[in-house]
Parts: sequence; structure tokens; C-alpha cells
Amino acid sequence: MQRIGVIGAGAWGTALAMAARRAGRDVVLWAREPEVVAAVNGGHENTPFLAGVALDPAIRATGDLAEAVRADAVLLVTPAQHIRTTTAKLKPLLATGTPVVLCAKGIEIATGSLMTEVTAGELPDTPLAVLSGPTFAAEVARGLPTAVTLACRDATLSQGLAQALGSLTFRPYASDDLVGAEIGGAVKNVLAIACGIVAGRALGDNARAALITRGLAEIARLGQSLGARPETFMGLSGLGDLTLTCGSLQSRNMSLGHALGQGQPLATILAGRNSVAEGVYTAEAVVRLAALRSVDMPICQAVDAILNHGADVNATIQSLLSRPLKTEGA
Repeated sequence: MQRIGVIGAGAWGTALAMAARRAGRDVVLWAREPEVVAAVNGGHENTPFLAGVALDPAIRATGDLAEAVRADAVLLVTPAQHIRTTTAKLKPLLATGTPVVLCAKGIEIATGSLMTEVTAGELPDTPLAVLSGPTFAAEVARGLPTAVTLACRDATLSQGLAQALGSLTFRPYASDDLVGAEIGGAVKNVLAIACGIVAGRALGDNARAALITRGLAEIARLGQSLGARPETFMGLSGLGDLTLTCGSLQSRNMSLGHALGQGQPLATILAGRNSVAEGVYTAEAVVRLAALRSVDMPICQAVDAILNHGADVNATIQSLLSRPLKTEGA
């Protein structure tokens, strides 16, 4: 796997392009925006989405999707709600047998489908893997030490992908639990918004720790209802990703929640950003999926109520605090 195509040139796609290049691969980065292609190829910096990070000059950006998918493996890094549209475009271009690594974290709103389900529907004969874990894009791009989960049911393919992407500072750990990796990565974004609200309301570190812990229980309940293994949620794509995203305002989702907690309207927050906070969209999808599976997810329901149903922040917090006391683990 010498040539890697990266589809999506936001901050995370650009960071993964750097990780692949640092592993010695030839990297082609597809961007929808012509200004990103020009910035990467001309100044070796993705100024719109990852300003201040110098990129390896060998990384080549393109606006031609066909060129980007002429690769030994493709990393799909477009936002979760655009995965179906993107994979439909890839269908006539992708060579048979070329593996696709799903790097977006979310659940499709319209269908409640995981990204593997969406992709398998559009690309039924394509080998799939999921890359997830505790990752801030800027740190990965700069080569700071990072470990991720690389979930794939084919052990040989998993090993090949790990060798293609792995380096001293980017360490993929193998798993065969794709559902667990996906659920952990998707739901933690919703929980990070909750933790941001707690920080914005100055409710303290005790409350944030409680949210992380009870939120992890919500992740595990939903994941297990879909066939994931409990131990996956104690790993990088579960507890690891959750603690990172819920513990720093570097997180797009936590910073969005923080602004909400300080009283800013959601529309105003979103209007001031050029990056996607996946939890805003995933909240609705998670709550719908949980209802279909009869899974209790009160924190996610609270976030969805605030984001999508006009619920008052203070009243929603009070409602959570007023829930009946339960046995831990329930």
C-alpha cells in the first residue's frame, strides 16, 4: 500500500494525509474547495482549515476525485452526513478491491445508519475499515504521539493498513469490532457538547467527570444493543476518545457546548465556524437510534433537546439532576 488517497481536506483529512506521508506513503489529498487545492500545492499549508501547520511538500492536492481514488487504499474523511453522497460518487471510480477506511465519526440522520452501513450500501464489494480514537487534528499533523483504533474484520488487511499508516508517532491498534469503534466515535461528540455546556455554566469538574462516566455507560448500552463488545468501549475508540473530546476546548464539540453554556444561540455559534462539529448532527440520530433499540440515553436526549427542540439549558440540567437515583451500571 504505497499510494494513499485521502478524500476530504478539512483539518482531519489534512492531518491524516500528513500521518500517511510521515509513514513514507505517496499521498493525494482531494479537496472540494479550489482554494484548498491551491493553498496546499502552492504554499504547503491548508490555510482555510488547518492554518499554521506546515505540510510535507510531497503531499499533492487535487480537485479530481478520480485521481485521488487511484490508490492502494482510500481514507474517507468527509463529514458523516455527506458520506452517502461521496460514496455514490466514488462508485464508478473506485477500482474493485480497493479498501476504504472510514474516518468520519457520526450516524446518518435520515436513516440512523452507521458509516459502515452507508458505505456498504453504496460500495457493496469494497473492503472496509474504521479508524477512530483520541485525535486532535493539529497534533496529528504536527507529528505529536497519537494512538488510534483501526477496526477491520480482515486481519491481513488490518495489518497492511496499519503498516501503511503507522509510524513512531501514529500508532494504529487493531480491532475487529467495527460497530464498537463507530459507536464510540459518534456518541462521544454528543457527550462532549454536554461537557462543554457544563464548563460554560461553570458547574465544576465533578459534574464533568460524572457526565463522562455516565456518558460512557450510554455509549456501552447503545453499542452492545447493536452487537459491539463491551471491552471495545474501554479502549482508544471508547474511553480514550471520550476523555480527550470531553476534556479540552480544542474539541470542536466541547467548545460549541461551552458557547451554548455561556448563552450563545446555536445559529450564531455555527455561523462563526468553517468546521463541522459532528455532535450537532449526531445528537438527533443517536436519540432516534436509541429509541428504536429501547436504549436509555438521558444525556444524549438532553443535548438533542437543547440543540434541536429549543429546550432551555437550565431547565434541561435541572431535569437531569432530578432523575431517580439508580444502581451504578444500570
